[in-house]
Amino acid sequence: MKHHRIILMMMIIGIASFLTSCASTPKIKRIDVDKIIDISGRWNDTDSRLVAEDMIRDCLKQPFLESFKSKKHRMPTLIVGFIKNRSHEHINIQTFVKDLERALINSGQVQFVASKGERAQIREERLDMARHASEDTMKGPGEEVGADFMLIGVINTIRDEASGKAVMYYQVNLELIAMANNIKVWVGEKKIKKLIKKPGLSW
Repeated sequence: MKHHRIILMMMIIGIASFLTSCASTPKIKRIDVDKIIDISGRWNDTDSRLVAEDMIRDCLKQPFLESFKSKKHRMPTLIVGFIKNRSHEHINIQTFVKDLERALINSGQVQFVASKGERAQIREERLDMARHASEDTMKGPGEEVGADFMLIGVINTIRDEASGKAVMYYQVNLELIAMANNIKVWVGEKKIKKLIKKPGLSW
């Protein structure tokens, strides 16, 4: 009898463990990457993409672009410099930078050069080519295209909360600066305001 009780107890424990593991298994559903989803109210992929697209669209509508094309008879070449995160949150600035780059390149109105880190990697590859590649395929130094303008910016936030409610205010400021003379040819600003209602809200 005692032996049967032990077996029964082990079966009960096994079933309980199985049910617990099933209950704790996360449910995963794949969704469209362009679908807007706000869970925490913090800066997310949608904010990054929409802000980048809106600000670049505004930038490329400004007079400097046509003025440059008429004087130089070519598209301007741009590079993205430092985008600073001065918000309350950890924001993946690199993702935002890539969204800016994509919006610029896809506009078809400007050329875009590699970043400082990317250029270092490419230059290292050129040195390797000089040692190992054939002359007709080797890429030599001194043929790089310099940027005409640099895009820099900053992300700031203001946070206000009370009684389970919070307002998150984001302000993104971008500036396009001429490399030749440091003249700012465009200054853009984008604001986002989110009202978040959550019991026991804690940031």
